Amino acid sequence: MKYWIVFLLVYCFLLTFHFSYAQPKTEFRGVWVATVDNIDWPSRGNYNTESQKAEYIKLLDMHQRNGINAVIVQVRPATDAFYPSPYEPWSEWLTGKQGLPPAPYYDPLQFMIEQAHKRGMEFHAWCNPYRAEFAIGKSSIAPTHITKIHPEWFLPYGGVRLFDPGNKDAQQYVVRVIRDIVSRYDIDAIHFDDYFYPYRIAGKEFPDDASYQKYGNGLNKEDWRRSNTDSIILMISKAIKEEKKYCRFGISPFGVWRNADRDSLGSNTKAGQTNYDDLYADILLWLKEGWIDYVAPQLYWEFEHAHAPFGPLLDWWSKHTYGRHCYIGLGIFKAGSNASWRDKDELPRQIRELRNMPNIEGMIYFSSKTFERNPNGWNDSLQNNYYKYPALIPAMDWIDSSVIAKPDITVTRGFTNGTGITISIQNKEPVKKIKAFIVYGFNPADSVRNKLNPQNIIKIIPANNGTSQYQVPSSIALKQLAVSSIDFENNESDLNFLEPLYPKDRPQAKSPPY
Repeated sequence: MKYWIVFLLVYCFLLTFHFSYAQPKTEFRGVWVATVDNIDWPSRGNYNTESQKAEYIKLLDMHQRNGINAVIVQVRPATDAFYPSPYEPWSEWLTGKQGLPPAPYYDPLQFMIEQAHKRGMEFHAWCNPYRAEFAIGKSSIAPTHITKIHPEWFLPYGGVRLFDPGNKDAQQYVVRVIRDIVSRYDIDAIHFDDYFYPYRIAGKEFPDDASYQKYGNGLNKEDWRRSNTDSIILMISKAIKEEKKYCRFGISPFGVWRNADRDSLGSNTKAGQTNYDDLYADILLWLKEGWIDYVAPQLYWEFEHAHAPFGPLLDWWSKHTYGRHCYIGLGIFKAGSNASWRDKDELPRQIRELRNMPNIEGMIYFSSKTFERNPNGWNDSLQNNYYKYPALIPAMDWIDSSVIAKPDITVTRGFTNGTGITISIQNKEPVKKIKAFIVYGFNPADSVRNKLNPQNIIKIIPANNGTSQYQVPSSIALKQLAVSSIDFENNESDLNFLEPLYPKDRPQAKSPPY
């Protein structure tokens, strides 16, 4: 019997060690922050500048505690702006009335970017390409809104006013708006969601016959619509890279590209609508051609879903990334909605499954607000288990894979607090801008000091103009410390190892075996 007990203890230890190490060092851990209709931020009726700032900081701090390393914030929800735009009016969800600037004045987008970067998070600017009037007759519409200036560019459908995707002037306008954001703001990516052509309404056809007659050029209507979506994606992709080579372009499509009964390349699903056949979004083409840098399919279904189960769709997307990054959209908002989503293991199981899939580089949660109630204790699960250790954003080698210089390190001592040891870190990369420094702590007895193990990461420190300081806590003073640099393309330098920090004038502590 005692042998079985020993075996069980050893097995549990190994399982625990394996699981903790199974957390990847590089993983995209994002969360969507929806501003349309005040879903996530700012809260409805909160039009006070300082209150909005405080609310956003609280939101970021919550996600930082949970281990999130990127926020995808909606800055253009309905052909309006959460920033001063030369093309579009201030959003009604920011100030209560479209076109009314915030008072006291501030630039919300600039503020949100700075606060995210201050916490070591990426900021992806989420834009809706085609929605212009959220609720016809109910939305606040400024006299300067583009629907007033060029009403011929727009079509009503299902109570929403949308750009006509086939209108060439409208396409060029949207490209100019995106180019403006990329050129003026230090964003990490432009992000589009799933709203291209609208989701079908039974018995109601999208009224784009006039554009088809004008621009159809002999294509059948289905192919023509897809070509319109292809065209704007390609134009925006080019505009982004022309403005900033390193700014990424990501798309978060509906979770089903096409059902297998329509296409042998499709997934084993029975989705009522699909990207290819209904939204006219050929995501696979954009991936194959390299027009987008990442895809984030919205897999908001449970494992047991009858028509679009999570497992088969996860497997399908992992096989259709075409060398680009794939981050899985997870539906935490569905917590408690049915028996599956009342199961405390539903979301953790999804995380485990996607981590075991090749070509899946992370996940994004919809949406921020849900985390405020810690559904099924999932905040705790992330903090204490799945995101216990920090993760770096995966690098995209097709954008940049250059080797960067490791930082310079200076150690100063003075026993005013803690260990009295301060590490001053200085960027020595001569060309590229540095985003952060990573402090590692290794067991001095280890013969192999593995920087791939996230357990060895002590802290990720934002690089303030290339210089940062780190106060070494007493809990890690006996470790072998090392520091690396990471650039804005998420390339990491080699490690610069520090000399042993053990303070010789503290005889009460035992000297480590260096």
